Amino acid sequence: MIPFLTRRARPARSAAPPVATVATVLPSRITPTYAGPIIECKEVTRTYRLHGNNVRALQGVTLDVQAGQMVALRGRSGSGKTTLLNIMGGLDRPTSGQVTIEGQQIGHFSDQEMTSLRRRKMAFVFQAYALLPVLSAMENVELAMRIAKMPRKNREKRAHELLELVGLGPRAKHRPFELSGGQQQRVAIARALANDPRIILADEPTGELDSVTGLQVLKLFRKIVIDHGVTVVIATHDPTINEIAHVTYQIQDGKLEQM
Repeated sequence: MIPFLTRRARPARSAAPPVATVATVLPSRITPTYAGPIIECKEVTRTYRLHGNNVRALQGVTLDVQAGQMVALRGRSGSGKTTLLNIMGGLDRPTSGQVTIEGQQIGHFSDQEMTSLRRRKMAFVFQAYALLPVLSAMENVELAMRIAKMPRKNREKRAHELLELVGLGPRAKHRPFELSGGQQQRVAIARALANDPRIILADEPTGELDSVTGLQVLKLFRKIVIDHGVTVVIATHDPTINEIAHVTYQIQDGKLEQM
C-alpha cells in the first residue's frame, strides 16, 4: 500500500500538471508481495447466449501481466477487450479457464470475497465515467476513501491533490452535469487513484478526451507505473498506446496475440 502523503510545499504549477505533480500524490513505491505475475489468465473463454445463439467473446486467452507494467489490450469495438478486462477484475466470470490475482485463483471466490479483493487491490476507470450525479467532483473522488474510513481531513486533502493532478482543481465543487465529458473522465481517473490501488483496470480511459489531454493522461499512467509500481491494464483502440505501454496485445474475435 502506498503510504498517505505527508504535507510538503506545493510544487510550482507547470504547463502539464498531470505529469509534473504525480510525485506529490504518490510519494513511494509499492513493494510486490508476490513473485509471479500479478494477473494470470489461462485458456480463458467467455461464451454468451444471445437470441438463441452462442457468442464466443473470448477464445482460449492466455496472458501474464507482470507487476509494475503498463499493458494495453487493443482492438475494435466488440473484439472482446472489455470482456477480458471485466474478467480480470472479477466483474464477470469466464465460461472456462482460470484467472489468478497475485497467486490467488479467483474463480471460486464468492461475491463478497471478490468485492473485498477489489477494494484492497484494484481500481477501475470506465468509459462511461460512472460518477454519482448528485455529488461534486471532490465528493466523487472522496467516496472510496469514505468507505475505507479515511479521516475527513486526510481524504479532503488527498481528493484535492488528485483533482489538481488531473487538471481539475478549480472544478472541485462542480457536479458531473456541470463538467464536459473529458472533465468527467479525469474525475474518474482521480477517483481510481484515491485508495492507492495495486492494479488499475481502465476501459477506454482517454476515449472522451482531446488528443493533447489524452496523451497527458496516458503519460501520467506510465509515470505512476514506472515510479510507483502500480500495474495498469488499459483496453483501447487508440494506436498512441503502442508508444507508451510496456506490452501491447491485439485482440480480435476473442483471440489474443502480442504485438
